[in-house]
Amino acid sequence: QVQAVESGGGLAQAGGSLRLSCAASGSILSINNMDWYRQAPGKQREWVAAVTSGDSTTYAASVKGRFTISRDNAKNTMYLQMNSLKPEDTAVYYCKMDLRSSSSWRFATTYWGQGTQVTVSS
Repeated sequence: QVQAVESGGGLAQAGGSLRLSCAASGSILSINNMDWYRQAPGKQREWVAAVTSGDSTTYAASVKGRFTISRDNAKNTMYLQMNSLKPEDTAVYYCKMDLRSSSSWRFATTYWGQGTQVTVSS
């Protein structure tokens, strides 16, 4: 069974840094796009950043220049390095992966992680 599991959330002060990880496990054949999303209390989930299978990256305007998304294909893992954190970055962060597995080898299936809390204090 394929799973995506985030780790690395926690509490940081404004201006500080945190690094999130999202590891996929199971019988994975390949991973296409990987994305980070976040959801603040009382708000809709919003897209944060994406990295393609070719390592092209894109970012939401609110995090560009402060966050860096990357991936390690050998480990089926992606990362989100968050620097210069602001209180408005406080949210539950979710990873999303589009991947092919041995049980779904013809078409990519989307998997979401369970979320990890990031809290930034002022």
